[in-house]
Amino acid sequence: MENVPSFNQIIQQSIIDHWDLDALTDYKGATLQYHDVARKIEKLHILFENCGVEKGDKIALCGRNSSQWAVAFLATLTYGAVAVPILHEFMADQIHNIVNHSDAKLLFVGDHVATQIDPTQMPHLEGIINNPDYSLMLSRTDKLTYAREHLNELYGKKFPKFFRKEHVHYYIEESGEELAMINYTSGTTGFSKGVMVPYRALWSNYDFAEYVLGKTIETGDRIISILPMAHMYSMAFEFIFEFMHGCHVYYLNRIPSPAIIAQAFAEIKPKIIIAVPLVIEKIIRKKVFPKIQNNRMRLLLSMPVISKKVRQMICNEVVKAFGGQLYEVIIGGAAFNQEVESFLKKIEFPYTVGYGATECAPIICYRDWHTFVQGSCGQAAYHMEVNINSDDPAHKPGEILARGLNVMLGYYKNEEATKETLDEDGWYHTGDLGTMDDDGNVFINGRSKNMLLGPNGQNIYPEEIEDKLNSMSLVVESVVVQRDTKLVGLVYPDYDEAKNMNFNENDIQNIMEQNRQQLNEQLPGYEKITEIEIRSEEFAKTPKRSIKRFLYT
Repeated sequence: MENVPSFNQIIQQSIIDHWDLDALTDYKGATLQYHDVARKIEKLHILFENCGVEKGDKIALCGRNSSQWAVAFLATLTYGAVAVPILHEFMADQIHNIVNHSDAKLLFVGDHVATQIDPTQMPHLEGIINNPDYSLMLSRTDKLTYAREHLNELYGKKFPKFFRKEHVHYYIEESGEELAMINYTSGTTGFSKGVMVPYRALWSNYDFAEYVLGKTIETGDRIISILPMAHMYSMAFEFIFEFMHGCHVYYLNRIPSPAIIAQAFAEIKPKIIIAVPLVIEKIIRKKVFPKIQNNRMRLLLSMPVISKKVRQMICNEVVKAFGGQLYEVIIGGAAFNQEVESFLKKIEFPYTVGYGATECAPIICYRDWHTFVQGSCGQAAYHMEVNINSDDPAHKPGEILARGLNVMLGYYKNEEATKETLDEDGWYHTGDLGTMDDDGNVFINGRSKNMLLGPNGQNIYPEEIEDKLNSMSLVVESVVVQRDTKLVGLVYPDYDEAKNMNFNENDIQNIMEQNRQQLNEQLPGYEKITEIEIRSEEFAKTPKRSIKRFLYT
């Protein structure tokens, strides 16, 4: 691997360069400027030093998105410790397991997590620190207790004449291969692994963002952090890049309902939006489709002379729904519904679909919206190579392989899984199936682990069937499973819409049977659905809103 610049050095320089600018804001709450972040980092460094944290020790963080979470993460890396972000939506026993498996010495928790966890289940922790004010929830050492009780005194002794720019000096990693963080994947396979992310991977993802967005995003521009910060997608592109670029990040630090997200877009007017398909699809289906799916609008769109103006008008309205000042919406994390994507492409909305994995911290493929090819997930990202393990990559799906600076070191304390995923030539085996056209655009067909076999050995990709089913009447989401040799569609209907239409359970059942028949008309014989089962509750999901498929197959 090539030598890369120091990641912590860039954090240090960003703080110095943007000293008096707004940095982090809890939406409807307090704002920290870059110098405020620096002071808080320094206090945490003093706490770490005086309670015996050493370089390379693990520090876990688990809580809802907030400026204090961000500060604790930055303080961990710039001290030389290893950050272990944990998704706050995990169950208590999952949090306990990750803390124990990672060998974490300290744990930062948000107020919600603090009420869920049981410290006795994490016997090796030396302390638990509350995120909002860095008070101690638990201390198992006299050093930690003393350091926290005397923190302001220790800070005052170290900086008797105020804390200034020239006092900002952070740990500089010895090489890009040094371990920066361990990120535990939730995934949809039911098995969470600790991805060891080196500094070079954090730097190369930041450098990629600078390469593709650095000239578009300006110092002081605003962005909203919606996705969980402990997820690599959000961390890299809703926080790290923006902070190091001098932007202002707003945290929706409670569960972001569609109404809150819409209000935040209108008030903050973000320059870019990082989103999963579910967020975009809900906004389009609820806010946009009802306004244009009428006879008058269909007539206007069918008239060649004025249809372009009508599409531009619709596009302007959609852009306005996202705050009105965005450069592009970057979509990733799950498959994008084809109906919604086709609509966005038709009106020339500035969207693009990327592709990544925690194991690549996370970016693998991307393309700017101006050159993005519909249905793809972009091309190999800056600093990355992508290959399709197929003798005919353009037409015959094969496993997507990735290699480059973004790739992890391996899985923490799991050499067997590492050897299965990283080969001797440095290729990361994603487990995803795809094709690649002659221009290098990658098209995802589905997870290789999700692939089903038809009666005569045909490859069946359930995601492709689900994409069609999800576009049908009253279908919110679906999972296609195989029972013996038959395919069954599990469907969660739009009960709110059914109630508005005065539909009863029999009506919903009849509509789903019509959907099944219409769906089967679009499918080859071996992919036809024999039955649709209606679910009364949404499917269980990971924090990035992917369905936990393993629970239903």
